[in-house]
Parts: sequence; C-alpha cells; structure tokens
Amino acid sequence: MAFDEAARVAHELRVKQDQRNRRARYLKHLFLILVSVVMLYPLFWLLASSLKAETQIFGSLSLWPEEFHFDNYTKGWNALPISFSVFYMNSAIVTLLSVAGNLISCSFAAYAFARLQFTGRTIWFALMMMTLMIPYHVVLIPQYVQFLKLGWVDTYLPLVVPKFLASDAFFIFLMVQFFRQLPRELDEAAMIDGCSPFKIYWAIILPLSLPAMGTAAIFSLIWVWEDFLAPLIYLNDIKSYTVPLALRLFLDQDGESAYGQMFAMSVLSLVPVVIFFVAFQKLIVRGIATSGMK
Repeated sequence: MAFDEAARVAHELRVKQDQRNRRARYLKHLFLILVSVVMLYPLFWLLASSLKAETQIFGSLSLWPEEFHFDNYTKGWNALPISFSVFYMNSAIVTLLSVAGNLISCSFAAYAFARLQFTGRTIWFALMMMTLMIPYHVVLIPQYVQFLKLGWVDTYLPLVVPKFLASDAFFIFLMVQFFRQLPRELDEAAMIDGCSPFKIYWAIILPLSLPAMGTAAIFSLIWVWEDFLAPLIYLNDIKSYTVPLALRLFLDQDGESAYGQMFAMSVLSLVPVVIFFVAFQKLIVRGIATSGMK
C-alpha cells in the first residue's frame, strides 16, 4: 500500500511538473511571437505602404490599405528617366563582383593566418584586427583622393577592386576562426602526398569551409547591395546608379515625392536578399555556430 501511495504521489508531481513546463513553453512562444511581430512591423508597414495611395500612406495608421494600388509597382518601375531594371543590373554587377572578391581574397588571407607559418604572422594579424575599429568615414577622404588620381571615380572600380584585396577584416576573422578548427592532420597528410600549400587550400580546406564561405557571402551581399554611401561618393552618372541611389531619386525636395512608388521599389529591392538568405540559411547557421561567433 505504501508503494502504491508513493507511486501515486510521484505521478501527480510529474503531471504538475509537465503542466508547468507546458505553460512555460506557451508563454515563451507567445513572448517570441510578440517580439517577432514588433521586429517585423516595419516590413509589414513597408509592404502595406507600397499598395496605398499617396494620401493614405501618412494619413492613416492602418496597415490594411483602403484601396489596393498595385500600379505603384508598374509605375515605379518606369517612373525614373531610366528603367529600374538598369539599376537592378548595376547593383547585381557590383554585388556579385564584391562577393566573389571577398570570398577569394579573404579566404586566401585567412588561410595564411590560420594554417601557414611566416615571420610576423601574429603582428600582421593584430594589425588586421585593429582595422575593425577604424570607422569607414576616417579613410573615406584619402581613398577618394587616391581613386580620383587613378581616374576611377564614376566607375565601379572603387567599389569592387578593394574587395579583391582583402579589405574586409571581418570576413578574414570569420574564416580564420573556422580554419583553425579543421584538423591539421589533413594538411600533414596532404604534404606527405606532395601537395603544395595552394593545393591544400584548394582541394582540402576550401571544400570543408562551405559554411564559413556561405556566411561571408550572405553578409557581404547584404552590405554591398544595401550600401548607399560608397556609390553616392563615387558614382555621378545616373546610368551607373545602384538600387539605393535610385530609390533616393523618388524623393523630390522641390516637387511632389512619389512615396508609394518608392516603397514599391523598396519591396522589390529586398527580394534578392531574401531569396539568397532562404537558399543558404543552413550554411549561414552552421558557419556562425562553427566559427566561434556568438
């Protein structure tokens, strides 16, 4: 009888604990849903405003449009002197070249810091990390003067060439952290087989580094695609404008601003980033988790 009573009490305690755990899970999920709604509200507002008339965008707090204006997308695409497809193509060219440059050059530099032995490696790595603390605006004027003397202003070269010279220390650090976790026995076995350092990098390290490369690619794509300052400084011809500069053309300080069309094009400008992120999100999570970043 005592054993049955103890079993009954233990069962009741387990049931109560399961109920408390279930309530805690419900509260946690409810809290996360509320936080997600707050974080996604600007995106919802942007999408709703892209379907509203000009008078409703700032005149109503409701997210649901009184009347759907899908023509904001068609009008916005051809509202500027040049079709928006040109700006899309310009941003695609700059972004793809920049992503390729970051992946190639930063992976080379990270491989050298993580796997090779050379004089002054620690000092050079420390100097590279110190560049993370230098604001971009500090080097903006010297870089502009240098590119102006080279005749590169009003071209894509100032936006692309630095990416092929491992100018983004963040991606080097990200890949160094990943490369250091790979077993060095792989390098030693390859060296015994007669592989050169480049062959080890190309045939062994690079295939194992897809998570880190995917993380670097998505961050690089987002930063370059949404960059407004650098194209504003170096690009003068409207035919060379990228998407962020083109969106600014919808705002007219002297005349009427087409906010509905601008918001519609802003929604379309997010599509490549969202597609790329959804396609490579597993690599991004694995890359951040395995590279020691929190």
